[in-house]
Amino acid sequence: MIENALQRLKITALNDMQQAAVKSAKAGHDVLLIAPTGSGKTLGFLLPVLANLKHDVKGVQALILVPSRELALQIEQVFKQMGTPFKINCCYGGHAVRIEKNNLAHPPAILIGTPGRIAYHLEHHNFDESFIETLVLDEFDKSLEFGFEADMSYIIGSLLSLKQRILTSATKMEIIPAFVKLNNAVDVDFSKNLQSKPDLKLKKVTALAADKLEVLFKLLSKIGNKNTLVFCNHRETVDRISDLLFENGLEHDVFHGGMEQFDREKALLKFRNGSHRILVTTDLAARGLDIPEVEHIVHYQLPYNEDAYIHRNGRTARMHAKGTAYAILTEEEHYKYLPDNIEEESLLDKYKLPKSSEWITLYLSHGKKDKINKIDIVGLFLQKGGLSKDDLGLIEVKDTTSYIAVKREKVDKLLKILNGEKIKGKKLKLEIAS
Repeated sequence: MIENALQRLKITALNDMQQAAVKSAKAGHDVLLIAPTGSGKTLGFLLPVLANLKHDVKGVQALILVPSRELALQIEQVFKQMGTPFKINCCYGGHAVRIEKNNLAHPPAILIGTPGRIAYHLEHHNFDESFIETLVLDEFDKSLEFGFEADMSYIIGSLLSLKQRILTSATKMEIIPAFVKLNNAVDVDFSKNLQSKPDLKLKKVTALAADKLEVLFKLLSKIGNKNTLVFCNHRETVDRISDLLFENGLEHDVFHGGMEQFDREKALLKFRNGSHRILVTTDLAARGLDIPEVEHIVHYQLPYNEDAYIHRNGRTARMHAKGTAYAILTEEEHYKYLPDNIEEESLLDKYKLPKSSEWITLYLSHGKKDKINKIDIVGLFLQKGGLSKDDLGLIEVKDTTSYIAVKREKVDKLLKILNGEKIKGKKLKLEIAS
């Protein structure tokens, strides 16, 4: 089954960290997995979880606790791509409790969730925890940082049938809290693995404090139509940058903790499928999110500590790819964690506004709960919409909605052709995702 899963993921061989994690878990040990962002930890714990699942058990067998809903959805997506016969579900704040209770009435083999929401379902007896033998605490250090200690302690204390714990972290922790109850855990520590060192080029742009916004706009124009994350320390700064980019016609999206969950998921989705090439964000996007192929990182504001800086840079130069990180600095700013003599990026020329992306995201107000899947959408768009396969990009089907990336020049005609059509017997409600 594992071989088939790897084939579906188009992975020919596991990396050293994944092999070590799978080997340790296979021996039945508790595992403490420490590896940098982007090194493939998700597969490092999903494969052992999959190996532990039994076909004849009709209940939740593995629980994966994560600090954010975005990370939960990412893990769910990876597992579904593995094409196993086992069901998986997510539970997290901002998601309808009613939908989650309905899902848990037909329990998945794997349950992923944020500690607060899982604790709620446990308290209300919405699933039977007595079959759970495998527990994964993913990005555990981040969960502690977010204040989930009490919820995690309650959950772990309720799991009386546990046989194996797998704890993952991007950084080495000095003390593992006693409530985790790790038992002779094997350390799989790749935190300083030289092979994981990214091919990352550092550059700086020096600016007067009053000119930083203008300098950022110029830098983004020079970078052009490449996937770029712009990091800030505060939500207010994200919104201020967004206003400037909007006024100057530079397409982008924003992502921070002050946004509604629906808008956050939509922003990430449009960045993933290429509809927007620029995402302005806080450190919320620095870890645990499914944001592939980010070529450039821009630190509009440098973080206060080195760990946060490392995690931000970990969004690029992943898995043998190359990347560039820019720091926009005033003459007065000095950070001990920055190396000396960083190459200066010149912004002397005039740069054209980057062209709009070739993709636009369409929003369909139907999803899994309407028995709609990707195959239904592809069939409709190709057969009745007249598109070719190359005109369709990433398709993501959620519980009650779906998002489809379509070539920009095809969108207007497609919306006219499909106006009044039906999908699975329901009138099609299709529009451009704003």
